[in-house]
Amino acid sequence: MLGLTPRLATNLKGLGITEPTPIQTKAIPHVMNGRDLMGLAQTGTGKTAAFGLPLLTALLRMEGRPAPKTVRALILAPTRELAKQIQDNLRAYADGTSARIGLVVGGAGINPQINRLQRGTDVLVATPGRLIDLLDRKAVRLDQTEFLVLDEADQMLDLGFIHALRKIAPLLRKERQTLLFSATMPKQMNELADTYLTDPVRVETAPPGKPADKVTQSVHFVAQAAKTDLLIELLDKHRDELALVFSRTKHGAERLMKALAKAGYAADSVHGNKSQGQRERAIRAFKSGETKVLVATDVAARGLDIPDVRHVYNYDLPNVADNYVHRIGRTARAGKDGAAIAFCAPQEVSELRAIQKTIKREIPVASGRPWEGAEPKPDRTGKPQHRRRRSGGGGRGGAGRKAA
Repeated sequence: MLGLTPRLATNLKGLGITEPTPIQTKAIPHVMNGRDLMGLAQTGTGKTAAFGLPLLTALLRMEGRPAPKTVRALILAPTRELAKQIQDNLRAYADGTSARIGLVVGGAGINPQINRLQRGTDVLVATPGRLIDLLDRKAVRLDQTEFLVLDEADQMLDLGFIHALRKIAPLLRKERQTLLFSATMPKQMNELADTYLTDPVRVETAPPGKPADKVTQSVHFVAQAAKTDLLIELLDKHRDELALVFSRTKHGAERLMKALAKAGYAADSVHGNKSQGQRERAIRAFKSGETKVLVATDVAARGLDIPDVRHVYNYDLPNVADNYVHRIGRTARAGKDGAAIAFCAPQEVSELRAIQKTIKREIPVASGRPWEGAEPKPDRTGKPQHRRRRSGGGGRGGAGRKAA
């Protein structure tokens, strides 16, 4: 009914995908009609298929092969993990077709990527930094690129990729179709849309900042120094289920992974100090269940699509409140239930308040007493009002601020 090619429809059925999600139902017809589009939907709702299926349909109807070094459709993603996930999904959708779907990301050898681009590419999934490296080496041309997709555009803004986008955009065809997908709508997004999109259709399936409906959320008020012991205690209750644990820093993630391994858990880590090969092997082991606990920084907050993740732990609360939504979106995928457990040390009260403001709800307390400033009290109108934090930072029973 959506007008996809028969081969794609057959492949989707083989993958067990028989009903479109809301974002797919709303977005695909507009993309098929050639409109520029801004799609807003929470993580885990099927955004990749929403842009990937109509793009593949259009590309498979084109005649001939792409010229050497050229790219017909460019998909930009903020992280290596997300880019790899998009490529994997597109290859599954296009199985048995002639579509060439390439991937260029940092952390991997550049020469093999240059060699693959030499043949021409139907769909290139790329991180902005590596793409600019390849453009500087004249290994790829974008003057014949008819489709541009900016996926997780809000995170690209967060990571400072706006300068890379400004360098890439002039190299593309002016007559092109541009699609922008995002889970949240920061103020800069309208500026981004005005710059790259022409008369776009806007589709939205969930209010920005709304967590997945099937995620059960809770928060433990715990001193920073006691977090690891609490994590081990909670993990022990579901040793056979996959758990994703978020740390704020790369070094903190590595230390925490080693502490969990020492405690007898099959644990691994994913962060910016790992090579692309190490990150991919860790994710594969986690996906297969060989590893039960994966400790990650926000590099994995949007690039993981593992339906069997049942528990997401915010060992450290994120500095950017929207990242909490992306983190907990790694569970309750594909219609399953999941649990999101947050740890809040005294010095993280402001982060917790920002998160609760973003998701427009109070997170239920699982243990501990709320630190001063975390517990709302009624104002004159009877509405909850957060108290100001005391100066001095430590708070009741906690350690001073330090990297996790």
